[in-house]
Parts: sequence; C-alpha cells; structure tokens
Amino acid sequence: MMPAAMPRDKGTRPAPKLAPSILSADFARLADAVVAAEAGGADWIHVDVMDGHFVPNLTFGPKTVADLSKATRLPLDVHLMIERPEDWVARFVEAGATYVTVHIEAARDVAGTLDAIRGAGAKPGITLNPETDVARLLPYLDRIDLVLVMSVHPGSGGQAFIPSALDKVRALRAALDARGSRAELEVDGGIKPENAGDVARAGASVLVAGSAVYLDPEGVRAALAKFRTAIA
Repeated sequence: MMPAAMPRDKGTRPAPKLAPSILSADFARLADAVVAAEAGGADWIHVDVMDGHFVPNLTFGPKTVADLSKATRLPLDVHLMIERPEDWVARFVEAGATYVTVHIEAARDVAGTLDAIRGAGAKPGITLNPETDVARLLPYLDRIDLVLVMSVHPGSGGQAFIPSALDKVRALRAALDARGSRAELEVDGGIKPENAGDVARAGASVLVAGSAVYLDPEGVRAALAKFRTAIA
C-alpha cells in the first residue's frame, strides 16, 4: 500500500476549496459549465456518477469524465454512487479522474478498492450515507486522500442540508487531525452561502455545491463569489 497524504499543520489550514457539482448543470452544455466554473474561481469540479441501482438516478460514465478532462485544468473529483465500484475505478482513473471516491456501503472490499484507486494513479476517497455511522470509516482513514460527508441522501440535487452532518464533520476532522492526516474533508449536499460558514468552521476543507452555483440567477461567477465571502 502506498502512503496517504503527509501530515497537515493545523495552525495553517487554508479556506475551504470550492467544488461545483455538474449534477445541477445543463447536461447539454457540460463543457461550458466546467469552463464557467473554472473562470469563476472554482478549485475542483465535482462529478457525481450514479448507476440507477445504488441510488435512484443515472448520470455519467467514464466517457463524460474523459471529455471533461479536455475542457478544464481543474482536478476532477469523481464521486462513484454505484454498486460494485471496484469494477469501475480503473476506467474512471484512465478517463482522467483526479480523485475517485467510493461509498463504504457499496464496496465489497473497501481497503482493496481504495488501494486499487491509488495504484491506478488517482487519489482515493471514501464516503458514507447520512444514516451510516462515522465509526465505519475510521479503519480506512490512513488509506485515503479524501473523506466525503454526505449532507443529503445521495441520488439527486437540490435537497436540504441535513444539520446532523456537522457532527460527522467535526468527528472526522478530529480523527484526521489526530492522525496528522492531510486528507481533504469534503461535504456534499445542500451547501449554500447561508450554511457554508458553519460547514467550514466544523472543519471541512472542500465544499461541494450544485444548485447554489449553477441555478443562481446571477450566474456561476457571482455564486462562487458569494461562497468565498461566506467562508472568508
């Protein structure tokens, strides 16, 4: 197993990164959506992959990731909401994923899947559904570069933030800091400028936002500026 990220200096933690989710973009204009996010100051692009089985929706495959990788220089943060993710990680890495995140509820061999992501050349991430206990993730924190807290039930955009997710963020921040880990702590679901500050203060280092970015009537650049102000 290759080593995970090196320890982080807790006293110099930067402001959270912003990772717009293209789940809320116009699927007929995904390249334009990614370009707008990059021009507006986004740090990553979040790609939600759904299979219609693990979650009740269908979205993107490796071809979409490959095409998006040609449209942006930003890291592609690929979140696999699919059954048997171990069968797909190599294809998403080959397509250009920077991070590949799998659900602890879906992977049959969690450690093996995380190691396969790293071995294929991407950064492994792990996530959990809102009803899953944080304790299930703790054995894998030394194998990952990203841990994702779902603050909605996965499967569709535009849902309301689940406040109990903040407790999970705090618990995982404490666990990562106790290990001296530099792994990113990402939160996804119902993130808006109105709650982004609370999520950042709880310890998140990456905020995923879909509808609050792509459905803002003032546009993507203005939406991202609102987030920057909220987490300044």
